[in-house]
Amino acid sequence: MVFRLSELQIRRYARHIVLPGVGGRGQRQLLQSRVLIIGAGGLGCPIALYLAAAGVGTIGIIDDDKVDLSNLQRQVLFRTEDLGRPKVEVARERLQALNPDITVIPYAERFTATNARWLVAEYDLVLDGSDNFPTKYLASDVCVREGKPLIWGAVFQYEGQIGMLPPGGRPCYRCLLPHPPSPDQVPDCQQGGVFGALPGIIGAMQAFEALKWLLGLGNSMAGRLLVFDGLRGDWLAVQVEPRPDCPVCGDRPTILEPIDIDNESFCRISSD
Repeated sequence: MVFRLSELQIRRYARHIVLPGVGGRGQRQLLQSRVLIIGAGGLGCPIALYLAAAGVGTIGIIDDDKVDLSNLQRQVLFRTEDLGRPKVEVARERLQALNPDITVIPYAERFTATNARWLVAEYDLVLDGSDNFPTKYLASDVCVREGKPLIWGAVFQYEGQIGMLPPGGRPCYRCLLPHPPSPDQVPDCQQGGVFGALPGIIGAMQAFEALKWLLGLGNSMAGRLLVFDGLRGDWLAVQVEPRPDCPVCGDRPTILEPIDIDNESFCRISSD
C-alpha cells in the first residue's frame, strides 16, 4: 500500500514536489530509500545534511572517530561543544533535529572487511566520504560483489574528485586506480591541508548524484571521473573504461571476498 504524504510533509518538501520528475511519488520514494554514508568527516557532513533535508528515509553513518578541534574548519555538522564526542552520535542528533521524518542509524566503528558486506547489503546506495585508499578499495570491492551502486568522493588542498560505481559493477575503483600509490607518492595529510569549503562542494555533488540515482533522474556519473580544480574554477570530466583484467569486476575476477589493505602503509588522501 502506498503511503500518503502528510500536510506537514507536503509543506516541508514543497520545492521538491513541484519539480518535474519528482512530485509526490518521487518524494515518497526518497522517504522509503536507505543510504549508507562511509565517513562522517568533511565529505560525510554535507552529504548527510543534504540527504536528510531532502527526506531520504533511512541514513546509516559509519565512523569510529570523535570530534576534534581541527575538524571544525570544514566538518559542518559539529560545534565546539561537541569536542570529544563520537561523530556518528552527534550526526544522528543534528540530522534528526533537522528532519524528524527520517531515521539515522549510527555505527561507531570502522568500515572493515568484517562488517562491510552485511552493512552494504542493508542499503540501496552507498556514498564513500572516507579519507584513505584502503577504505575506498574496500567499499568499491564490496559494492561490486553486492551489486550496489557507490558514489565516492575525495579532496586534497584545493582539488576534489567524484566518481560512481554502477549497480552492475563496471567500471569499479580498481579500474580507475589498479594499485594504491606508494607512500612517497602521497603528500603528508597534515602538511597538505584542505581548503575548508572544498569538501562542501564535493560532498554536495555526491548528495546531488545520490538523489538523482534514487529518483531515476538525468544521466548518472557511472563510468566518468569528475575532477574539480578549485583555484582555476574548472570542472573536468574523464571517461573511465572497464578493465578486462580487473581483479574485482574483470572477466576473470580473483578478489572474491572483502580484504583489508594495511592502512598504515598509506597516508590519507585528504585531510577530510
